[in-house]
Amino acid sequence: MRFRMVVLALLAVLGFARAALAQEQAWLQIEAQPSLSEAEARARDYAGQFPNVAGFQIAEGWYGIVLGPYTPEAAAGALNDLRRSGAIPGDSFITDSSTHRQQFWPVGTIAGQILVDPLVDPLTDPAGDLMVVDPALEPVAPVIEVMPAEETPREAKASEAALSADERKALQTAMAWYGFYDGGIDGAFGPGTRNSMAAWQEANGFEPTGVLTTKQRLALGTNYRADQAEFGFASVSEPEAGIEITLPLALVQFDHYEPPFVHYNEKAGSGLKVILISEPGNQDSLSGLYDILQTLEVVPAQGERSKSETSFVINASSAKVQSYAYAETKNGMVKGYLVVWNPADAERMSRILPALKSSFRGVGDKALDPGLVPMDAATRSGLLAGMEVTLPKLSRSGFYVDAKGTVVTTVEAVAQCGRVTLDHDTEAQVVAQDAATGVAILQPKTALAPPAFALFHAGQARLGSEVAIAGYSYENKLPAPVLTFGTLEEEKGLNGEAGLSRLAAPVLPGDAGGPVLDGTGAVLGMLLPPAVKGAKLLPDGVAFAAQAGMIAQALTAVGVSVTQANSSDLATPDALNTAGLGMTVLVSCWE
Repeated sequence: MRFRMVVLALLAVLGFARAALAQEQAWLQIEAQPSLSEAEARARDYAGQFPNVAGFQIAEGWYGIVLGPYTPEAAAGALNDLRRSGAIPGDSFITDSSTHRQQFWPVGTIAGQILVDPLVDPLTDPAGDLMVVDPALEPVAPVIEVMPAEETPREAKASEAALSADERKALQTAMAWYGFYDGGIDGAFGPGTRNSMAAWQEANGFEPTGVLTTKQRLALGTNYRADQAEFGFASVSEPEAGIEITLPLALVQFDHYEPPFVHYNEKAGSGLKVILISEPGNQDSLSGLYDILQTLEVVPAQGERSKSETSFVINASSAKVQSYAYAETKNGMVKGYLVVWNPADAERMSRILPALKSSFRGVGDKALDPGLVPMDAATRSGLLAGMEVTLPKLSRSGFYVDAKGTVVTTVEAVAQCGRVTLDHDTEAQVVAQDAATGVAILQPKTALAPPAFALFHAGQARLGSEVAIAGYSYENKLPAPVLTFGTLEEEKGLNGEAGLSRLAAPVLPGDAGGPVLDGTGAVLGMLLPPAVKGAKLLPDGVAFAAQAGMIAQALTAVGVSVTQANSSDLATPDALNTAGLGMTVLVSCWE
Protein backbone atom coordinates (compact mmCIF):
# COMPACT_ATOMS: atom_id res chain seq x y z
CA MET A 1 0.00 0.00 0.00
CA ARG A 2 2.79 2.38 0.90
CA PHE A 3 4.51 1.63 -2.41
CA ARG A 4 1.30 2.38 -4.30
CA MET A 5 0.95 5.72 -2.49
CA VAL A 6 4.52 6.60 -3.40
CA VAL A 7 3.83 5.80 -7.02
CA LEU A 8 0.64 7.86 -6.93
CA ALA A 9 2.56 10.79 -5.46
CA LEU A 10 5.27 10.45 -8.05
CA LEU A 11 2.69 10.31 -10.81
CA ALA A 12 1.09 13.48 -9.48
CA VAL A 13 4.46 15.23 -9.50
CA LEU A 14 5.16 13.83 -12.93
CA GLY A 15 1.79 15.07 -14.14
CA PHE A 16 2.61 18.61 -13.00
CA ALA A 17 6.11 18.30 -14.46
CA ARG A 18 4.68 17.14 -17.78
CA ALA A 19 2.20 20.02 -17.84
CA ALA A 20 4.94 22.55 -17.15
CA LEU A 21 7.34 20.89 -19.56
CA ALA A 22 4.72 20.88 -22.30
CA GLN A 23 4.88 24.65 -22.25
CA GLU A 24 8.66 24.65 -22.58
CA GLN A 25 9.20 21.83 -25.09
CA ALA A 26 8.44 21.74 -28.78
CA TRP A 27 8.53 18.84 -31.20
CA LEU A 28 8.31 18.52 -34.96
CA GLN A 29 5.60 16.00 -35.84
CA ILE A 30 6.62 14.64 -39.20
CA GLU A 31 4.24 11.71 -39.62
CA ALA A 32 1.24 9.97 -38.04
CA GLN A 33 0.46 6.32 -38.74
CA PRO A 34 -2.73 4.40 -37.92
CA SER A 35 -0.93 1.28 -36.63
CA LEU A 36 1.98 0.62 -34.29
CA SER A 37 3.79 -1.61 -36.77
CA GLU A 38 3.66 1.01 -39.53
CA ALA A 39 4.76 3.72 -37.11
CA GLU A 40 7.75 1.67 -35.89
CA ALA A 41 8.81 0.98 -39.47
CA ARG A 42 8.68 4.66 -40.39
CA ALA A 43 10.43 5.69 -37.18
CA ARG A 44 13.21 3.21 -37.97
CA ASP A 45 13.61 4.80 -41.43
CA TYR A 46 13.81 8.29 -39.98
CA ALA A 47 16.26 7.18 -37.29
CA GLY A 48 18.74 6.49 -40.08
CA GLN A 49 18.65 10.21 -40.95
CA PHE A 50 18.08 11.97 -37.63
CA PRO A 51 19.53 11.35 -34.16
CA ASN A 52 16.50 12.73 -32.29
CA VAL A 53 13.60 10.59 -33.57
CA ALA A 54 10.94 9.65 -31.05
CA GLY A 55 7.52 8.05 -31.31
CA PHE A 56 4.43 8.46 -29.14
CA GLN A 57 0.87 7.31 -29.23
CA ILE A 58 -0.97 10.58 -29.81
CA ALA A 59 -4.63 9.51 -29.91
CA GLU A 60 -6.69 6.35 -30.00
CA GLY A 61 -5.41 4.39 -32.98
CA TRP A 62 -2.79 6.96 -34.07
CA TYR A 63 0.97 7.01 -33.54
CA GLY A 64 3.04 10.12 -34.11
CA ILE A 65 6.68 10.23 -35.24
CA VAL A 66 8.44 13.35 -33.97
CA LEU A 67 11.84 15.02 -33.86
CA GLY A 68 13.02 16.72 -30.70
CA PRO A 69 12.63 17.99 -28.16
CA TYR A 70 13.55 21.61 -28.96
CA THR A 71 12.92 24.94 -27.39
CA PRO A 72 9.97 26.62 -29.19
CA GLU A 73 12.34 29.05 -30.92
CA ALA A 74 14.69 26.28 -32.07
CA ALA A 75 11.74 24.21 -33.28
CA ALA A 76 10.60 27.04 -35.56
CA GLY A 77 14.04 27.33 -37.12
CA ALA A 78 14.43 23.54 -37.46
CA LEU A 79 11.03 23.22 -39.12
CA ASN A 80 11.89 25.84 -41.71
CA ASP A 81 15.35 24.48 -42.41
CA LEU A 82 14.30 20.83 -42.70
CA ARG A 83 11.18 21.63 -44.68
CA ARG A 84 13.06 23.80 -47.17
CA SER A 85 15.73 21.14 -47.67
CA GLY A 86 13.09 18.48 -48.30
CA ALA A 87 14.32 16.31 -45.41
CA ILE A 88 10.83 16.15 -43.84
CA PRO A 89 7.34 16.27 -45.36
CA GLY A 90 5.96 19.66 -46.27
CA ASP A 91 2.99 19.23 -43.94
CA SER A 92 5.15 18.69 -40.84
CA PHE A 93 4.21 20.94 -37.95
CA ILE A 94 5.19 21.99 -34.43
CA THR A 95 3.49 20.42 -31.43
CA ASP A 96 4.17 20.12 -27.70
CA SER A 97 4.48 17.10 -25.38
CA SER A 98 0.99 17.52 -23.94
CA THR A 99 -0.28 15.31 -26.77
CA HIS A 100 2.18 12.47 -26.14
CA ARG A 101 0.96 9.32 -24.44
CA GLN A 102 2.81 6.01 -24.53
CA GLN A 103 6.25 6.14 -26.10
CA PHE A 104 6.97 3.39 -28.62
CA TRP A 105 10.24 4.66 -30.07
CA PRO A 106 13.13 4.17 -29.43
CA VAL A 107 12.35 0.48 -29.12
CA GLY A 108 12.98 -1.01 -25.67
CA THR A 109 9.82 -0.37 -23.72
CA ILE A 110 7.47 -3.04 -22.43
CA ALA A 111 3.85 -2.88 -23.60
CA GLY A 112 1.97 -0.79 -21.12
CA GLN A 113 5.09 0.97 -19.88
CA ILE A 114 5.44 4.76 -20.04
CA LEU A 115 8.79 6.37 -20.69
CA VAL A 116 8.93 10.01 -19.68
CA ASP A 117 9.97 12.65 -22.19
CA PRO A 118 13.71 12.75 -22.99
CA LEU A 119 14.27 16.04 -21.15
CA VAL A 120 12.83 14.63 -17.88
CA ASP A 121 14.95 12.37 -15.71
CA PRO A 122 13.37 8.85 -15.60
CA LEU A 123 11.94 7.62 -12.31
CA THR A 124 14.33 5.09 -10.89
CA ASP A 125 14.46 2.89 -7.82
CA PRO A 126 17.49 2.99 -5.52
CA ALA A 127 19.23 0.42 -7.72
CA GLY A 128 18.86 2.72 -10.69
CA ASP A 129 16.40 0.48 -12.54
CA LEU A 130 13.51 1.98 -14.44
CA MET A 131 10.31 1.74 -12.39
CA VAL A 132 7.32 0.06 -14.02
CA VAL A 133 4.19 2.12 -13.45
CA ASP A 134 0.71 0.63 -13.49
CA PRO A 135 -0.86 1.72 -16.83
CA ALA A 136 -4.20 2.09 -15.09
CA LEU A 137 -2.80 5.10 -13.28
CA GLU A 138 -1.90 6.95 -16.54
CA PRO A 139 -3.69 10.30 -16.76
CA VAL A 140 -6.20 10.64 -19.60
CA ALA A 141 -4.53 12.41 -22.53
CA PRO A 142 -6.29 15.39 -24.03
CA VAL A 143 -8.03 15.01 -27.37
CA ILE A 144 -5.86 16.41 -30.15
CA GLU A 145 -6.34 17.31 -33.76
CA VAL A 146 -4.61 14.72 -35.93
CA MET A 147 -3.31 15.72 -39.36
CA PRO A 148 -6.36 15.01 -41.54
CA ALA A 149 -6.48 12.77 -44.56
CA GLU A 150 -6.48 14.41 -48.00
CA GLU A 151 -9.80 15.55 -49.41
CA THR A 152 -11.40 15.62 -52.81
CA PRO A 153 -12.07 19.07 -54.32
CA ARG A 154 -15.75 18.72 -53.39
CA GLU A 155 -14.83 17.85 -49.78
CA ALA A 156 -12.29 20.69 -49.66
CA LYS A 157 -14.92 23.14 -50.85
CA ALA A 158 -17.31 21.92 -48.17
CA SER A 159 -14.74 22.17 -45.37
CA GLU A 160 -13.71 25.61 -46.62
CA ALA A 161 -17.31 26.80 -46.34
CA ALA A 162 -17.16 26.20 -42.59
CA LEU A 163 -14.23 28.62 -42.11
CA SER A 164 -14.84 31.77 -40.11
CA ALA A 165 -14.08 35.23 -41.49
CA ASP A 166 -10.93 35.43 -39.35
CA GLU A 167 -9.73 32.03 -40.61
CA ARG A 168 -10.23 33.15 -44.19
CA LYS A 169 -8.26 36.33 -43.54
CA ALA A 170 -5.51 34.28 -41.89
CA LEU A 171 -5.14 32.20 -45.06
CA GLN A 172 -4.86 35.34 -47.20
CA THR A 173 -2.28 36.74 -44.77
CA ALA A 174 -0.21 33.56 -44.96
CA MET A 175 -0.33 33.49 -48.76
CA ALA A 176 0.66 37.16 -48.88
CA TRP A 177 3.59 36.39 -46.57
CA TYR A 178 4.88 33.79 -49.03
CA GLY A 179 4.40 36.14 -51.98
CA PHE A 180 1.43 34.41 -53.61
CA TYR A 181 -1.22 37.02 -52.80
CA ASP A 182 -1.16 40.80 -53.06
CA GLY A 183 -4.83 41.66 -52.65
CA GLY A 184 -6.73 42.99 -49.68
CA ILE A 185 -7.01 40.94 -46.50
CA ASP A 186 -10.79 40.83 -46.53
CA GLY A 187 -11.66 37.14 -46.19
CA ALA A 188 -13.40 37.15 -49.59
CA PHE A 189 -12.23 34.27 -51.77
CA GLY A 190 -12.59 35.89 -55.19
CA PRO A 191 -10.60 35.21 -58.40
CA GLY A 192 -7.45 36.82 -56.98
CA THR A 193 -7.47 34.62 -53.89
CA ARG A 194 -8.29 31.52 -55.96
CA ASN A 195 -5.39 32.19 -58.34
CA SER A 196 -3.10 32.69 -55.34
CA MET A 197 -4.22 29.40 -53.82
CA ALA A 198 -3.58 27.59 -57.10
CA ALA A 199 -0.13 29.17 -57.36
CA TRP A 200 0.68 28.11 -53.77
CA GLN A 201 -0.53 24.56 -54.48
CA GLU A 202 1.55 24.28 -57.63
CA ALA A 203 4.66 25.64 -55.90
CA ASN A 204 4.25 23.05 -53.13
CA GLY A 205 3.65 20.04 -55.36
CA PHE A 206 -0.15 19.87 -55.06
CA GLU A 207 -2.76 19.81 -57.80
CA PRO A 208 -3.54 23.51 -58.50
CA THR A 209 -7.31 23.40 -57.95
CA GLY A 210 -7.58 26.84 -56.37
CA VAL A 211 -9.32 25.34 -53.33
CA LEU A 212 -7.08 24.38 -50.39
CA THR A 213 -7.89 21.16 -48.60
CA THR A 214 -8.02 21.01 -44.81
CA LYS A 215 -4.59 19.40 -44.78
CA GLN A 216 -3.14 22.10 -47.07
CA ARG A 217 -4.69 24.89 -45.02
CA LEU A 218 -3.21 23.40 -41.86
CA ALA A 219 0.25 23.11 -43.48
CA LEU A 220 0.13 26.68 -44.81
CA GLY A 221 -0.95 28.11 -41.47
CA THR A 222 1.52 26.05 -39.46
CA ASN A 223 4.42 27.01 -41.69
CA TYR A 224 3.42 30.67 -41.56
CA ARG A 225 3.30 30.64 -37.76
CA ALA A 226 6.67 28.87 -37.68
CA ASP A 227 8.18 31.63 -39.81
CA GLN A 228 6.73 34.25 -37.50
CA ALA A 229 8.25 32.48 -34.50
CA GLU A 230 11.64 32.05 -36.21
CA PHE A 231 12.01 35.72 -37.15
CA GLY A 232 10.19 37.22 -34.18
CA PHE A 233 8.00 39.47 -36.31
CA ALA A 234 6.27 42.25 -34.44
CA SER A 235 4.60 45.49 -35.40
CA VAL A 236 6.89 48.40 -34.50
CA SER A 237 5.61 51.93 -34.02
CA GLU A 238 8.08 54.81 -34.13
CA PRO A 239 6.03 57.82 -32.96
CA GLU A 240 9.02 60.17 -33.22
CA ALA A 241 9.41 59.25 -36.89
CA GLY A 242 5.71 58.77 -37.66
CA ILE A 243 6.30 55.28 -39.06
CA GLU A 244 4.73 51.88 -38.46
CA ILE A 245 6.33 48.72 -39.84
CA THR A 246 6.63 45.01 -39.08
CA LEU A 247 10.21 44.06 -38.19
CA PRO A 248 11.93 40.70 -37.49
CA LEU A 249 12.93 41.48 -33.90
CA ALA A 250 14.73 38.15 -33.55
CA LEU A 251 17.21 39.47 -36.14
CA VAL A 252 17.36 43.25 -35.54
CA GLN A 253 17.16 45.54 -32.54
CA PHE A 254 16.83 49.28 -32.05
CA ASP A 255 20.20 50.97 -31.80
CA HIS A 256 19.92 54.75 -32.05
CA TYR A 257 18.37 57.82 -33.66
CA GLU A 258 20.40 59.93 -36.08
CA PRO A 259 17.93 62.14 -37.99
CA PRO A 260 16.70 61.51 -40.56
CA PHE A 261 17.43 57.84 -39.72
CA VAL A 262 16.27 55.38 -37.08
CA HIS A 263 18.84 52.58 -36.90
CA TYR A 264 17.90 48.97 -36.21
CA ASN A 265 21.17 47.04 -36.22
CA GLU A 266 21.80 43.31 -36.51
CA LYS A 267 21.02 41.01 -33.62
CA ALA A 268 22.77 37.74 -32.79
CA GLY A 269 25.03 38.05 -35.85
CA SER A 270 22.10 38.02 -38.28
CA GLY A 271 23.82 40.39 -40.73
CA LEU A 272 20.51 42.23 -41.25
CA LYS A 273 20.07 45.99 -40.78
CA VAL A 274 16.93 48.10 -41.15
CA ILE A 275 17.12 51.90 -41.28
CA LEU A 276 13.90 53.88 -41.14
CA ILE A 277 13.87 57.27 -42.87
CA SER A 278 11.82 60.24 -41.74
CA GLU A 279 12.32 63.95 -42.41
CA PRO A 280 10.31 67.07 -43.26
CA GLY A 281 10.44 67.76 -46.99
CA ASN A 282 8.92 67.65 -50.45
CA GLN A 283 9.92 66.45 -53.92
CA ASP A 284 13.27 68.22 -53.74
CA SER A 285 14.04 66.51 -50.44
CA LEU A 286 13.03 63.16 -51.94
CA SER A 287 15.36 63.69 -54.91
CA GLY A 288 18.18 64.70 -52.60
CA LEU A 289 17.66 61.61 -50.48
CA TYR A 290 17.64 59.46 -53.62
CA ASP A 291 21.03 60.87 -54.65
CA ILE A 292 22.51 60.63 -51.17
CA LEU A 293 21.55 57.01 -50.55
CA GLN A 294 23.38 55.98 -53.70
CA THR A 295 26.63 57.36 -52.31
CA LEU A 296 26.52 54.94 -49.34
CA GLU A 297 28.71 51.87 -49.29
CA VAL A 298 25.73 49.70 -48.36
CA VAL A 299 23.96 50.72 -51.60
CA PRO A 300 25.98 49.15 -54.47
CA ALA A 301 25.93 50.74 -57.89
CA GLN A 302 24.54 47.63 -59.55
CA GLY A 303 20.81 46.91 -59.50
CA GLU A 304 17.47 48.39 -60.46
CA ARG A 305 16.39 51.95 -59.77
CA SER A 306 13.07 53.66 -60.33
CA LYS A 307 12.00 57.17 -59.36
CA SER A 308 8.84 59.18 -59.78
CA GLU A 309 7.75 62.59 -58.51
CA THR A 310 6.43 61.13 -55.25
CA SER A 311 8.53 58.00 -54.52
CA PHE A 312 11.57 55.94 -55.42
CA VAL A 313 12.82 52.36 -55.18
CA ILE A 314 16.46 51.23 -55.12
CA ASN A 315 17.14 47.50 -55.39
CA ALA A 316 20.94 47.28 -55.26
CA SER A 317 23.26 44.28 -55.11
CA SER A 318 26.88 43.23 -55.29
CA ALA A 319 28.84 40.13 -54.32
CA LYS A 320 29.22 41.46 -50.76
CA VAL A 321 26.06 43.37 -49.92
CA GLN A 322 22.45 43.70 -51.02
CA SER A 323 20.02 46.44 -50.11
CA TYR A 324 16.52 47.65 -50.81
CA ALA A 325 15.34 51.21 -50.27
CA TYR A 326 11.93 52.81 -50.58
CA ALA A 327 10.81 56.35 -49.79
CA GLU A 328 7.82 58.52 -50.54
CA THR A 329 6.82 62.13 -50.03
CA LYS A 330 3.38 62.98 -48.70
CA ASN A 331 1.91 65.89 -46.74
CA GLY A 332 5.25 67.74 -46.57
CA MET A 333 7.20 64.75 -45.21
CA VAL A 334 9.58 62.16 -46.65
CA LYS A 335 9.38 58.70 -45.11
CA GLY A 336 10.82 55.34 -46.07
CA TYR A 337 13.27 52.61 -45.16
CA LEU A 338 16.55 51.01 -46.17
CA VAL A 339 17.17 47.27 -45.63
CA VAL A 340 20.69 45.84 -45.86
CA TRP A 341 21.67 42.15 -45.84
CA ASN A 342 24.21 39.57 -46.97
CA PRO A 343 23.46 38.15 -50.45
CA ALA A 344 23.98 34.65 -49.01
CA ASP A 345 20.74 35.17 -47.05
CA ALA A 346 18.64 35.62 -50.19
CA GLU A 347 16.23 32.77 -49.37
CA ARG A 348 15.59 34.09 -45.88
CA MET A 349 15.11 37.62 -47.19
CA SER A 350 12.57 36.37 -49.74
CA ARG A 351 10.33 35.73 -46.71
CA ILE A 352 11.30 38.81 -44.68
CA LEU A 353 11.31 41.60 -47.27
CA PRO A 354 7.66 41.14 -48.36
CA ALA A 355 6.57 41.58 -44.75
CA LEU A 356 8.47 44.87 -44.47
CA LYS A 357 7.15 46.15 -47.81
CA SER A 358 3.53 45.32 -47.12
CA SER A 359 3.51 46.64 -43.55
CA PHE A 360 5.34 49.97 -43.95
CA ARG A 361 3.23 53.08 -43.63
CA GLY A 362 3.67 56.67 -42.58
CA VAL A 363 1.33 57.69 -39.78
CA GLY A 364 0.36 60.99 -38.22
CA ASP A 365 1.63 64.44 -39.09
CA LYS A 366 5.09 64.11 -37.57
CA ALA A 367 8.53 63.49 -39.09
CA LEU A 368 11.77 62.87 -37.23
CA ASP A 369 12.93 66.07 -35.55
CA PRO A 370 16.42 67.03 -36.84
CA GLY A 371 17.18 68.28 -33.32
CA LEU A 372 16.35 64.98 -31.63
CA VAL A 373 20.06 64.23 -31.25
CA PRO A 374 23.04 66.57 -31.71
CA MET A 375 24.76 66.46 -35.10
CA ASP A 376 27.53 68.50 -36.60
CA ALA A 377 26.82 70.73 -39.58
CA ALA A 378 28.40 68.39 -42.11
CA THR A 379 26.28 65.46 -41.03
CA ARG A 380 23.13 67.54 -40.94
CA SER A 381 23.68 69.05 -44.38
CA GLY A 382 24.66 65.73 -45.93
CA LEU A 383 21.92 63.73 -44.17
CA LEU A 384 24.40 60.86 -43.92
CA ALA A 385 24.01 60.28 -40.20
CA GLY A 386 27.25 58.44 -39.62
CA MET A 387 26.91 55.92 -42.47
CA GLU A 388 29.98 55.36 -44.59
CA VAL A 389 29.90 57.06 -47.97
CA THR A 390 31.29 55.45 -51.10
CA LEU A 391 33.72 57.82 -52.80
CA PRO A 392 35.31 57.56 -56.25
CA LYS A 393 39.04 56.85 -56.65
CA LEU A 394 39.32 60.23 -58.31
CA SER A 395 37.23 62.72 -60.24
CA ARG A 396 38.25 64.87 -63.17
CA SER A 397 36.51 67.07 -65.70
CA GLY A 398 35.20 66.31 -69.15
CA PHE A 399 33.00 68.02 -71.76
CA TYR A 400 30.21 67.10 -74.12
CA VAL A 401 31.04 67.13 -77.82
CA ASP A 402 27.66 66.32 -79.36
CA ALA A 403 23.95 66.33 -78.61
CA LYS A 404 24.04 62.58 -77.81
CA GLY A 405 26.18 63.12 -74.74
CA THR A 406 29.55 61.88 -76.03
CA VAL A 407 32.26 63.11 -73.66
CA VAL A 408 35.93 63.90 -74.08
CA THR A 409 38.17 63.69 -71.03
CA THR A 410 41.71 62.87 -70.02
CA VAL A 411 43.06 59.32 -70.03
CA GLU A 412 44.00 59.81 -66.38
CA ALA A 413 40.30 60.04 -65.46
CA VAL A 414 39.47 56.54 -66.74
CA ALA A 415 42.65 54.58 -66.04
CA GLN A 416 42.08 51.33 -64.08
CA CYS A 417 38.46 52.07 -63.21
CA GLY A 418 35.88 49.45 -62.32
CA ARG A 419 33.26 51.85 -63.69
CA VAL A 420 33.04 55.45 -64.84
CA THR A 421 30.18 57.87 -64.14
CA LEU A 422 29.15 61.26 -65.47
CA ASP A 423 27.86 63.66 -62.83
CA HIS A 424 27.61 60.80 -60.31
CA ASP A 425 24.47 59.20 -61.76
CA THR A 426 25.06 58.21 -65.39
CA GLU A 427 27.36 55.30 -66.13
CA ALA A 428 29.60 55.66 -69.17
CA GLN A 429 31.78 53.36 -71.22
CA VAL A 430 35.21 54.16 -72.62
CA VAL A 431 35.08 53.84 -76.40
CA ALA A 432 38.60 55.10 -77.13
CA GLN A 433 41.70 56.36 -75.37
CA ASP A 434 45.13 57.41 -76.58
CA ALA A 435 47.97 57.59 -74.07
CA ALA A 436 50.11 59.59 -76.54
CA THR A 437 47.65 62.48 -76.77
CA GLY A 438 46.04 61.95 -73.34
CA VAL A 439 42.53 61.99 -74.85
CA ALA A 440 39.78 59.53 -73.85
CA ILE A 441 36.30 59.35 -75.36
CA LEU A 442 33.25 58.24 -73.37
CA GLN A 443 29.68 57.45 -74.29
CA PRO A 444 26.85 57.37 -71.73
CA LYS A 445 25.08 54.02 -71.22
CA THR A 446 21.73 55.80 -71.03
CA ALA A 447 20.55 58.63 -73.28
CA LEU A 448 21.52 62.15 -72.24
CA ALA A 449 20.51 65.61 -73.44
CA PRO A 450 23.40 67.90 -72.46
CA PRO A 451 22.57 71.58 -71.96
CA ALA A 452 25.46 72.51 -74.29
CA PHE A 453 28.23 70.85 -76.27
CA ALA A 454 31.53 71.92 -77.76
CA LEU A 455 31.90 74.05 -80.88
CA PHE A 456 35.51 73.54 -81.97
CA HIS A 457 37.79 76.42 -82.93
CA ALA A 458 39.02 76.33 -86.51
CA GLY A 459 42.20 78.03 -87.64
CA GLN A 460 45.12 79.55 -85.81
CA ALA A 461 44.66 80.72 -82.23
CA ARG A 462 46.02 84.13 -81.27
CA LEU A 463 48.93 83.90 -78.85
CA GLY A 464 48.65 86.04 -75.74
CA SER A 465 44.85 85.97 -75.86
CA GLU A 466 42.77 85.26 -72.80
CA VAL A 467 41.38 81.74 -72.37
CA ALA A 468 38.91 80.21 -69.92
CA ILE A 469 39.18 76.69 -68.54
CA ALA A 470 35.92 75.13 -67.31
CA GLY A 471 36.35 72.35 -64.77
CA TYR A 472 35.64 70.75 -61.42
CA SER A 473 38.69 72.26 -59.76
CA TYR A 474 37.86 70.64 -56.41
CA GLU A 475 36.70 67.33 -57.93
CA ASN A 476 33.40 66.24 -56.37
CA LYS A 477 33.43 68.70 -53.46
CA LEU A 478 31.44 71.35 -55.31
CA PRO A 479 28.14 70.71 -57.10
CA ALA A 480 29.07 72.65 -60.26
CA PRO A 481 32.15 73.48 -62.37
CA VAL A 482 33.93 76.81 -62.26
CA LEU A 483 35.77 78.95 -64.81
CA THR A 484 39.49 79.63 -64.41
CA PHE A 485 41.01 82.34 -66.61
CA GLY A 486 44.48 82.35 -68.09
CA THR A 487 46.54 83.11 -71.20
CA LEU A 488 47.47 81.14 -74.33
CA GLU A 489 51.30 81.27 -74.30
CA GLU A 490 52.43 78.97 -77.10
CA GLU A 491 51.00 76.53 -79.68
CA LYS A 492 53.49 73.75 -78.99
CA GLY A 493 55.09 71.87 -76.11
CA LEU A 494 58.27 72.87 -74.25
CA ASN A 495 60.28 70.64 -76.55
CA GLY A 496 58.41 71.75 -79.66
CA GLU A 497 55.79 68.97 -79.56
CA ALA A 498 52.99 69.50 -82.05
CA GLY A 499 49.36 69.25 -81.02
CA LEU A 500 49.93 70.88 -77.63
CA SER A 501 49.15 74.35 -76.37
CA ARG A 502 50.99 75.88 -73.42
CA LEU A 503 48.89 77.93 -71.05
CA ALA A 504 49.50 80.22 -68.11
CA ALA A 505 46.62 79.54 -65.72
CA PRO A 506 46.24 78.66 -61.99
CA VAL A 507 44.51 75.36 -62.66
CA LEU A 508 44.09 72.44 -60.19
CA PRO A 509 44.21 68.64 -60.79
CA GLY A 510 40.40 68.43 -60.91
CA ASP A 511 40.33 70.78 -63.93
CA ALA A 512 42.13 68.19 -66.10
CA GLY A 513 39.91 67.01 -68.94
CA GLY A 514 37.94 70.26 -69.01
CA PRO A 515 37.51 72.43 -72.14
CA VAL A 516 39.78 75.39 -72.91
CA LEU A 517 37.71 78.16 -74.52
CA ASP A 518 38.69 81.26 -76.41
CA GLY A 519 36.92 84.62 -76.12
CA THR A 520 34.14 83.57 -78.53
CA GLY A 521 33.27 80.45 -76.50
CA ALA A 522 34.85 78.07 -79.04
CA VAL A 523 36.88 75.13 -77.72
CA LEU A 524 40.62 75.49 -78.30
CA GLY A 525 41.51 72.19 -76.63
CA MET A 526 41.32 69.98 -73.53
CA LEU A 527 43.34 70.63 -70.37
CA LEU A 528 45.85 67.88 -69.65
CA PRO A 529 47.02 66.74 -66.19
CA PRO A 530 50.12 68.45 -64.72
CA ALA A 531 53.23 67.18 -66.44
CA VAL A 532 56.38 66.07 -64.66
CA LYS A 533 59.65 66.29 -66.53
CA GLY A 534 62.14 63.92 -64.95
CA ALA A 535 62.82 65.02 -61.41
CA LYS A 536 61.85 68.60 -62.12
CA LEU A 537 58.45 70.08 -61.45
CA LEU A 538 57.17 72.79 -63.75
CA PRO A 539 56.56 76.21 -62.22
CA ASP A 540 53.13 76.95 -60.82
CA GLY A 541 50.70 78.21 -63.42
CA VAL A 542 52.23 76.30 -66.34
CA ALA A 543 49.65 74.02 -67.99
CA PHE A 544 49.18 72.19 -71.27
CA ALA A 545 46.19 71.36 -73.42
CA ALA A 546 45.56 68.90 -76.24
CA GLN A 547 44.64 71.04 -79.25
CA ALA A 548 41.18 70.98 -80.86
CA GLY A 549 42.53 69.46 -84.09
CA MET A 550 43.88 66.39 -82.29
CA ILE A 551 40.61 65.93 -80.41
CA ALA A 552 38.60 66.22 -83.64
CA GLN A 553 40.75 63.53 -85.29
CA ALA A 554 40.20 61.16 -82.35
CA LEU A 555 36.45 61.73 -82.46
CA THR A 556 36.21 61.26 -86.23
CA ALA A 557 38.09 57.96 -85.90
CA VAL A 558 35.30 56.51 -83.74
CA GLY A 559 32.49 57.92 -85.86
CA VAL A 560 31.63 61.00 -83.81
CA SER A 561 30.96 64.15 -85.84
CA VAL A 562 32.33 67.43 -84.55
CA THR A 563 30.79 70.87 -84.93
CA GLN A 564 32.95 73.82 -85.93
CA ALA A 565 32.44 77.28 -84.43
CA ASN A 566 31.28 79.81 -87.03
CA SER A 567 31.34 83.05 -85.06
CA SER A 568 34.22 85.40 -84.48
CA ASP A 569 32.32 87.71 -82.17
CA LEU A 570 33.46 87.86 -78.59
CA ALA A 571 31.02 86.28 -76.16
CA THR A 572 29.61 88.25 -73.27
CA PRO A 573 30.74 87.07 -69.83
CA ASP A 574 27.33 85.51 -69.25
CA ALA A 575 27.36 83.71 -72.60
CA LEU A 576 30.88 82.43 -72.01
CA ASN A 577 29.92 81.22 -68.57
CA THR A 578 26.79 79.48 -69.90
CA ALA A 579 28.65 77.78 -72.73
CA GLY A 580 31.62 76.63 -70.66
CA LEU A 581 29.73 75.39 -67.64
CA GLY A 582 26.91 73.91 -69.73
CA MET A 583 29.21 71.58 -71.65
CA THR A 584 31.41 70.57 -68.68
CA VAL A 585 30.72 67.34 -66.83
CA LEU A 586 32.20 65.63 -63.74
CA VAL A 587 33.91 62.36 -64.69
CA SER A 588 34.40 59.96 -61.76
CA CYS A 589 36.47 56.79 -61.61
CA TRP A 590 35.23 54.04 -59.21
CA GLU A 591 36.78 50.83 -57.96
